Amino acid sequence: MRPVNPKLGIALAFVCLSILGFMPIISNSRPLTFDALSFAFFLSVWQLLFSLPLVFRELRSTDKGIFGANLAPDLKRRTITIIVLTGVIFGLSTFVYVIANEKAGAVSAAIAIQAYPLFAILWETLFLNRRKTTPELLFTLMLLMALYYLATGGTWRIEGLSHWFAVALSIPFLWSVAHVIIKEQLGRTPITPAQVTFFRVLVSSVFLGVVLVAVSGPVRIAEDLINLDYQVFALAMGLAYYVELIFWFYAVRDIDISVASSITVPAPALTMILAIIFLGDKVEGYQVAALAVVAASVYGLLFAGAKKRPA
Repeated sequence: MRPVNPKLGIALAFVCLSILGFMPIISNSRPLTFDALSFAFFLSVWQLLFSLPLVFRELRSTDKGIFGANLAPDLKRRTITIIVLTGVIFGLSTFVYVIANEKAGAVSAAIAIQAYPLFAILWETLFLNRRKTTPELLFTLMLLMALYYLATGGTWRIEGLSHWFAVALSIPFLWSVAHVIIKEQLGRTPITPAQVTFFRVLVSSVFLGVVLVAVSGPVRIAEDLINLDYQVFALAMGLAYYVELIFWFYAVRDIDISVASSITVPAPALTMILAIIFLGDKVEGYQVAALAVVAASVYGLLFAGAKKRPA
């Protein structure tokens, strides 16, 4: 077994922070004549292509991961079902990620994604029967209030509620569902981080491709495929997304998920700065205030969760 290297894990988590800050900027920098569904499909295809070298390298090694495992028939069927189900969920979340950044704005969407702990708490409470402490409940309430404040554009009025911000909130919801399924089931197999990522983007690409053919037709897909200006952004987004996924999986081998998560919390702040520089966006005061409360709430939840775990 390889030795644990916390310094490497922390360094990789900081790389993830940088990439997460840049990804909404890349998505919103594309020519908006290229719709979100097509962009989500092609960035997934680029992810798939980028995932192949590492998978082929593992196939030539002594430890082939899931490809070298002799799984029982029931476990094999369950594993295939989970791979397909989570791949579809991640494919849908990729499309929602692109359109939410476009419609809600890079900054608001980046902050909405920080709601991930809310959904993790929900699933842990419903399915794992993990009761929450008073501090965890208080920080959860703070997070909910900050997200509501952001969704209403800083007015607190229900009539100002942005439905596109609600769409952005579905991204961490979908991620949390898929992550719970993967954690509870695929942990029983020797699948590697590279293979998890490969199967994820493979199924996502197929799912989004089928939907795109049904919606736009093969002619539109061919036109987008040969449009080099478009593919530059799809390639950049696919590369960023893939590298972030791989670095994240390898980071959490050396440090706790809570530590890695705490390092990536400031990603929306980086997005704010980059949105001003590259997109010409105007960051509102209520967005800065909401981000501050969201960050404090997430850090509070991470601290409270770590404190109640046995040493």
